[in-house]
Amino acid sequence: MTDFDKLRPGNPIESSTSLNASKIAVVPRSYSYSKFRVIPDKRKPTLTYYGKEYYQNYEFSWLQFNWRVLEEALDPRNPLLERVRFIGIVCTNLDEFFQKRVGGLKRQLLGGIEHLPIDGMTPKAQLEMIRDEVKRMIGQTRNCFLNTLVPLLSEKGIKILLYVQLDKRQKERVDRYFEKQLFPILTPLAVDHAHPFPLISNKTRSLAVELVDPHLPEDVLFARVKIPHNRPRWFCLDQTEQSSTLVLTDDIIRHHISRLFPGMQVLSANIFRVTRNADVELNDEEAEDLLELISDEVRGRKFANIVRLEIESKTPLRVKELLIEKMEISWQDVFEVDGAVGLADALEIAQLPGFESLKFKPWVPINHPLIASLGEGQPQDLFSIIRKGDFLVHHPYHSFETSVEQFVSQAANDPDVLAIKQTLYRTSSDSAVMNALIRAADLGKQVAVLVELKARFDEERNIEWAQKLEKAGVHVAYGLPGLKIHSKLTVIVREEAEGIRSYAHIGTGNYNPKTAKLYEDLGLFTCNEEITNDVTALFNFLTGYAPDQTYNQLVVAPQFLRMKVIQLIDFEIEQARAGKTAIIIAKMNSLEDPEIIQKLYEASQAGVEIDLIVRGVCRLYPDKTGLSERIRVHSIIGRFLEHSRIYYFHHSGDDLYYLGSADWMHRNLDSRVEVLTPVHDPGIKSYLRFLLTLLQSDNRQRWMLQKDGFYHRVLNNSNNDEIATHHRLMEHIKNMEEPLPQSAVF
Repeated sequence: MTDFDKLRPGNPIESSTSLNASKIAVVPRSYSYSKFRVIPDKRKPTLTYYGKEYYQNYEFSWLQFNWRVLEEALDPRNPLLERVRFIGIVCTNLDEFFQKRVGGLKRQLLGGIEHLPIDGMTPKAQLEMIRDEVKRMIGQTRNCFLNTLVPLLSEKGIKILLYVQLDKRQKERVDRYFEKQLFPILTPLAVDHAHPFPLISNKTRSLAVELVDPHLPEDVLFARVKIPHNRPRWFCLDQTEQSSTLVLTDDIIRHHISRLFPGMQVLSANIFRVTRNADVELNDEEAEDLLELISDEVRGRKFANIVRLEIESKTPLRVKELLIEKMEISWQDVFEVDGAVGLADALEIAQLPGFESLKFKPWVPINHPLIASLGEGQPQDLFSIIRKGDFLVHHPYHSFETSVEQFVSQAANDPDVLAIKQTLYRTSSDSAVMNALIRAADLGKQVAVLVELKARFDEERNIEWAQKLEKAGVHVAYGLPGLKIHSKLTVIVREEAEGIRSYAHIGTGNYNPKTAKLYEDLGLFTCNEEITNDVTALFNFLTGYAPDQTYNQLVVAPQFLRMKVIQLIDFEIEQARAGKTAIIIAKMNSLEDPEIIQKLYEASQAGVEIDLIVRGVCRLYPDKTGLSERIRVHSIIGRFLEHSRIYYFHHSGDDLYYLGSADWMHRNLDSRVEVLTPVHDPGIKSYLRFLLTLLQSDNRQRWMLQKDGFYHRVLNNSNNDEIATHHRLMEHIKNMEEPLPQSAVF
């Protein structure tokens, strides 16, 4: 029986308690890796499949993903405040979708682009589909929040009230709050011949106010009042451990709106919110100063073209028409809602202090067993651990702080460390990793950081870090023209008794301590010479001039990754046609690339068994007769954001595993610098096998894509135990506490 024969439908998952094989044996230094060498291929992709029969529309597939997120808010099995949190996530996702995807489609439409995508839908048809689907999604989202969750919250002591529902004492407190905390920062802006319509910045809420002068009642005037974003969305009254009363700030300001216009009569005051296009064309290949170019783009994004207007449905028609005219949008861009406008801020409610019974049981990431084996109070010498063999951390189950952050911090303080190099795609504003790099530079070490300034929505933070790093003496580079640096790499060069040795961390996620507690990611630590040499070579390619750089171990995009994936799939096809076992299992965020999809169809038709674990967009159709009968597509949605990328190929019993930063998307294969690393350690392979088996056995968080393009939730309709991936992994990691020899235990 092969490693993945157990993954056939109907076979049970390997229990975590029997995972003794997951102890990581040390890889002998004499191990030969020559068969993994990659030879560059300059061929162009060829396609024979075109049309909606073979490829789902990208936007439709993304909306299907957001429907699955919404189902978590609808699911009564989830704790109440977590359901509220999922409402916030659904709406935050929609914000980004309109900024990036709808903005891009509108730009195509306005530009008269006639080239059809491979699914055959024109930009106009896609925008019409999106509007219909989003209107339905907004309706269900708001119905869930207002008619289900708000009443349930009230039963549990969390009351969300309008101003008119408050008692006298509460109104007095709210009045004081308005006078002291809101009124001083509000600025009414009149709109008339002397005052042009103001620029409305991205994702801000405003009040559209109609007024008349009692002495000139025939002249209706208009003003805009911006609702400050630096105040809480919900003002909290009477907070205790058992109860809380929340009042919407928008409603407080609206009730007191006449304070801003003394002597005037207010006819109406209604909330509206705009979303602006973030899909802006940048010609970084011709930019003389990329830092200045991105800085200008970030500033300009606040006032780019409007792609959505959210507005209260009760707003007078003349006000809606005025806003449409002044903002230069169409009725197709208007989304009318009842109740609070912009529910992304529902996340504030989910984060209320106390009410622990209404939240997921807190999870505190655990030290990796090898790190824990060093003992409390002992120096956390990660270099000594890595020298004994590769080991893998799995976030958020393993601590990011005591592994990745400690790795860089130890290097910064170690007098034997000569150099540190790292890629930065996204991080936090208070990153311990970045501060450690600055400290290392202060101590005289050679420090180089590749900062990706084009990381969408993180440009401003990355610019700030780039400037701080440069001031500290860090060598800062901004990558390559026309490419994003999406790989997650750190290499540390250390002088030791045996000579110079390099240590590397290759991850699937960003160096961000906040998302490391929410995103599921993997990180490989190694001092294998061929891998660390490849990492060093990649940094030379990124910072210098090395267009013909090759690699012995790493599979790097855009030069080699597409070709390597095709080669690996082709090998499985050959095996299947020869009547041998052929299996592909791939876990990723999105599957979009037409050539890879076509190759997977070919593999299915040849007899290859294929399981795809795709969290978000998947443009492939599974289980279609004569096309994809042997392809199954799974999607895991739940407490943590599935973010790791793992690729398995049976490869005639060699059991090849790769992990890294790349999805199977055109942008990852052709327009980004991505890295996949092979996994050689038998113990790490065993853990990855356990993980992939678990994901395909889940009967609580898993969805299956059907041949019609829609997803069905996998339900536990028998007496079998519930298998919830995130819960199982927390329990598994927590219980692996036995003493360790020269190996890592998961």
